[in-house]
Amino acid sequence: MRPPGPGTPPPRISLPGVRHLLAVASGKGGVGKSTVAANLALALARSGAKVGLMDADIYGPSVPIMMGIPCPVDQATTPFPIEKYGLKLMSIGFVVPQDRAIIWRGPMVDRALRQFLTELSWGPLDYLILDMPPGTGDAQLTITQQTNLTGAVIVTTPQDVSLIDARKGLEMFREVRVPVLGIVENMSYFMGEDGKRYDIFRHGGGQKLAEAAGVPFLGEIPIDPRVAECGDAGEPMVHRYPDSPITAAYMKLAESVVAQLDRVEGGAELPEVQMG
Repeated sequence: MRPPGPGTPPPRISLPGVRHLLAVASGKGGVGKSTVAANLALALARSGAKVGLMDADIYGPSVPIMMGIPCPVDQATTPFPIEKYGLKLMSIGFVVPQDRAIIWRGPMVDRALRQFLTELSWGPLDYLILDMPPGTGDAQLTITQQTNLTGAVIVTTPQDVSLIDARKGLEMFREVRVPVLGIVENMSYFMGEDGKRYDIFRHGGGQKLAEAAGVPFLGEIPIDPRVAECGDAGEPMVHRYPDSPITAAYMKLAESVVAQLDRVEGGAELPEVQMG
């Protein structure tokens, strides 16, 4: 077999044993995308599925902190992917000290992501969740152009500045013909001790964007101060507080994602993204 010549695109990445490859993405940082990815993975696992979570954010990995894994990890004693909370996990943060900046050009990012996907034993898995970096850069191009993504979940918050960037993420997936399974509105509202609902960052923007784009609205995730507590403790909300309202919201989100995947598998096409 001859190596690819100059300008020849690399072969597409195959993941034997992985049934669904799902991207959790956002157009900008600060919308809680990694929190959604981690808790969605745990919610799917609670339903009985075999689930993996791969941190595709090379420059700002979140999985080690969110999952409470001290880094760097001794690869001689701890095989990758790491298993914790019933998930298979991989992140560049497992091999690079947390205080070291990663200054890589696109080809190095591409190589690292390909190694994560092809050189580790992921399967058998029902779902491999990819926690995508914000924006539409090199990592996104590697994942969308070189893998067979089953679909993408777009995370936004209600305010307009987040919705504008979420639209860009939608457009990127549309251009590379990856089905957008839908939009989830994170930090959607806060339930006070008085029993009243407070729309701190406005409300309904995610659903309006979904309707305008012609994609499903997957649901709302409320604000809960314990999310920060869980992040500091390295134990995601769904695992630490399994009976909480926010965990119920994530279980409902998981059901919505599975329903959209069933539509794709059943041959029903998801609505084409309309960005006008």
